[in-house]
Amino acid sequence: MKVLLYFEGEKILAKSGIGRALAHQKRALSEVGIEYTLDANSTDYDILHINTYGINSHNMVAKARKMGKKVIYHAHSTEEDFRNSFIGSNQISPLVKKYLVSLYSKADYLITPTPYSKMLLESYGIQLPISAISNGIDIERYQPNPEKEQLFREYFQLAPDQKVIICVGLFFERKGIIDFVEIARQMPEYTFIWFGDVPMYSIPKNIRNIVKEDHPENVIFPGYIKGDIIEGAYSNADLFFFPSYEETEGIVVLEALASKQNVLVRDIPVYQGWLAADENCYMGSNNQEFATKIRQIVQKELPDLTAAGYQTAQSRSISEIGSELASVYSEVLGTPDSSEKMIHEKI
Repeated sequence: MKVLLYFEGEKILAKSGIGRALAHQKRALSEVGIEYTLDANSTDYDILHINTYGINSHNMVAKARKMGKKVIYHAHSTEEDFRNSFIGSNQISPLVKKYLVSLYSKADYLITPTPYSKMLLESYGIQLPISAISNGIDIERYQPNPEKEQLFREYFQLAPDQKVIICVGLFFERKGIIDFVEIARQMPEYTFIWFGDVPMYSIPKNIRNIVKEDHPENVIFPGYIKGDIIEGAYSNADLFFFPSYEETEGIVVLEALASKQNVLVRDIPVYQGWLAADENCYMGSNNQEFATKIRQIVQKELPDLTAAGYQTAQSRSISEIGSELASVYSEVLGTPDSSEKMIHEKI
């Protein structure tokens, strides 16, 4: 079995959750011994596993079909999570939905990150088998590390006793950036850091203004930062606060859980089945609830949920994802599950 992992516009999307999903797929397939290629010109493969939606992606599907290859579409996007993002996104979202349905329907099989996103796709009327498989998380990468944590605090010149709340995401209204800043205004004693970036010309003026100047002094927008500093931030901050209104999964939530960090998210359907309020995370529905819980978590008036959260991240480790992908590939090809075969060979 050989898989062509196709990812259009890799450099542009590298900063997004979809970009990290590709890296996780490569690791996952390597861990379960499935051969893959990234060469879009290759003809020596059995399955096209495609992650993106542009015109080149459309052409790749058509090319694979002509060669009689099987096609799996990784449905990272929905109409719902396209809304409230770029300029004009709400106006064109019905067209985006129509395009996605047309593109997804050309596949033999769909993979999507959560049961919630699977439900959305089914509601579109797509008549294909769909599996909900997490994008996964590199557990080892996000282990708390004192050196990384020190780099984080030095980078932002944080006092030893300074309380810090972080978020990671693109500058989209959908991500809850307006609420994040409004809540920060109510808590000048805490530092709020929003990691992430997006071309300013692509987002509405009110969001540009928030990022550039219309935010209090205790809010920092450092842009896109990767490596030791962001990894140190995940584990060293006092809270990961993610007020997003719509996700297909939320890789950054998994990253925070893997970092053994307390997590506060908005109570939205995507988390049903894997996040549980007051068990492995905290949830809120409005800014008043968020503000109250932020203070209680930072001041340690609520129980520490990091151990349970870490267990949730472990259940979505890259090795687990690799086995699930192998099962889908085998089903599409009509062959025995290669991951099960390897397990039997080792026994």
